[in-house]
Amino acid sequence: MVEQDYYELLGVARGADDAAIKAAYRRMAKEHHPDRKNGCKDSEAHFKSINEAYDVLKDPQKRAAYDRFGKAAFQNGGGGGDPFGDAGFNGFSDIFSTIFGEFMDPRGARQNAARGADLRYDLELSLEEAFTGAEKTVTIEANARCEVCDGRGCTSLDRCASTCKTCGGAGKVRAQQGFFVVERGCPTCRGAGEVISDPCPNCQGEGRALQQRKLAVKIPAGVDEGTRIRVSGEGESGVRGASSGDLYIFVHMKRHSIYAREGTTLIADCPITFTTAALGGSISLPGLDGQQIDIKIPAGVQSGEQLRHRGAGMSVLNGRGRGDLVARILVETPTRLSKEQKKILEEFRGTETGDECPNAKSFFGRVRDMFGG
Repeated sequence: MVEQDYYELLGVARGADDAAIKAAYRRMAKEHHPDRKNGCKDSEAHFKSINEAYDVLKDPQKRAAYDRFGKAAFQNGGGGGDPFGDAGFNGFSDIFSTIFGEFMDPRGARQNAARGADLRYDLELSLEEAFTGAEKTVTIEANARCEVCDGRGCTSLDRCASTCKTCGGAGKVRAQQGFFVVERGCPTCRGAGEVISDPCPNCQGEGRALQQRKLAVKIPAGVDEGTRIRVSGEGESGVRGASSGDLYIFVHMKRHSIYAREGTTLIADCPITFTTAALGGSISLPGLDGQQIDIKIPAGVQSGEQLRHRGAGMSVLNGRGRGDLVARILVETPTRLSKEQKKILEEFRGTETGDECPNAKSFFGRVRDMFGG
């Protein structure tokens, strides 16, 4: 049986540095972990081979010996042996812990378990408020520091928390399942690592209770639908003095009576009379900054054409300047004509040669060609 090369097992070149080898090992170990293969024996063997390869290549001396002599360097007392023993592993549970938890701190895990939850608040703004920015007062109902025990969780002024006997203060317990050890939050202390001997009747020992509070939040100019604003530390309070979560404000925009919005561009659908479209003219629009915006209508403008006014649009979020304002022209055909107006239009139609509307003349010319002239 041909033994597979350690570098090939990890999918790296022989000249790969330590960081590349480590990254490849983590990737391959996750991919071929027996837990992903429902305990397949072949996967278990391949997983062991991957760990054996990494154990050698991560050590400069072992790697140098392997590069020179191959696996023979570790046979017959050459430094081989059980690859799991050299690595200090204690079964698959420790391998799994090394792959996924080598940077974890048990104290950090307890703090995360007791940390307050993040909160979401949906805030509706007008287009004018989004343009200028605003300061809004939001009302939040969530767990906050208990006012009775001042967050201690107990009625005594002395220290009333003791180490949880179920988890030994770790905040989590382990259960063996086949090859693996599964960690769960401790059911006794709920991840805090401590238990309260005389819990506060108001908060039941958590150090926090449901309260309603108001918070002033600054909304920057230029926010748009779906903008998320993070307010650090203003979420739910943690258990017995643990860190609070964050508050996330999601912005929603009210419909505006004149403008639609595409990023920093404001768009207004502007109906004009057919005489204005034919002869030209001007229209005025109200800017979000309170200034009047005059837009010149060129003679012969067509329905659907867009007239752009630079720098009259929305504020740029976290930046300088403004977008553009676009007047989208909609030529309106009159539906309520007086007898005199109808007469004038009939006289005008009598003078038409077809050259007044070149697009119509060209189109119907092609139509006639299809009918054979």
